[in-house]
Amino acid sequence: MSSELVRFARLALQSIEREHPFHLLHVVARPGDVAEPRVLHPVFHGAFDWHSAVHGHWCLARAARRGGDAAFTREATAVLARRLSPAALAGERDYLASPDHTGFERPYGLAWLLQLAAELREWGEPALAPAVPALEALERVAVERLTTWLHRLPFPVRSGEHSQSAFALGLAFDWARTAGDDALAGGIVREARRLYGADRDAALHLEPSGHDFLSPALGEADLMRRVLERAEFTSWLAGFLADDAIGGLAPVTSPDLADGKLSHLAGLNLSRAWMLEGIATALEAARAEVWARAAARHREAGLAAVHDGPYAATHWLGSFAAYLVTRRGCAS
Repeated sequence: MSSELVRFARLALQSIEREHPFHLLHVVARPGDVAEPRVLHPVFHGAFDWHSAVHGHWCLARAARRGGDAAFTREATAVLARRLSPAALAGERDYLASPDHTGFERPYGLAWLLQLAAELREWGEPALAPAVPALEALERVAVERLTTWLHRLPFPVRSGEHSQSAFALGLAFDWARTAGDDALAGGIVREARRLYGADRDAALHLEPSGHDFLSPALGEADLMRRVLERAEFTSWLAGFLADDAIGGLAPVTSPDLADGKLSHLAGLNLSRAWMLEGIATALEAARAEVWARAAARHREAGLAAVHDGPYAATHWLGSFAAYLVTRRGCAS
């Protein structure tokens, strides 16, 4: 494990253990429904919001699983074992399964929940074995929520924020292959073809929007890279994104890392980098080099912004940096 990865994971660790401030997304369906975040979310009540808490736990697991720093691995494993108790996970499952919360964290947070489950399943750490049945119950609810949503989704959600459909489907597809869920994997392949298969001429020149931390065009291409065979993907990409546009794609700069929305642009460089890297793995060498150079530019700019700065950025950027440097999307 590199010292760089430990640094990113420590940002995540500090965040998931910090309860306030917390941005609560909660439907108040009846009197008495209001409560402290730790009551509503026995596990994921830190790191400013639910989804960041989820991928903060994923980041700890990812780093600890890589090994190489024994002291950090022991610390991270102990924190995960304490926080991912069966009782606490059962509380999260009950919240997620409530009919009042059918749209909760859909699709972004649910997709990251599946990534956390995939990481723990692949790791197989004995200290976390008691959490497995309770986590599987959470997985089942997340899969049901995402599947129902996906089959009813009439059009793609092409935003650069949490609602983007392509990014979440990519994470869910990777989980499905890890978990052996052929029904979900096959459903994502079919629906991705329906939603994106006819797309041409991506308007990359109109990106980014001012609050983006995901690229709509690259997110879509990175999903299609996963679900199409190589030859079909190469043909599809030729009509969707030109190499010249990628060659000219430049990193962006956040004007204010302390602003919750404007700090998103620092994460955009990181997610662009891993999407570009992922797409490059599916291309022949001559074309891949163009995409790899663009990825390197974005990697350098993105990682430079990941430091112990404003909490609006640090509560989530460590996870994004870890996803990039460990090549999680490429390895899946």
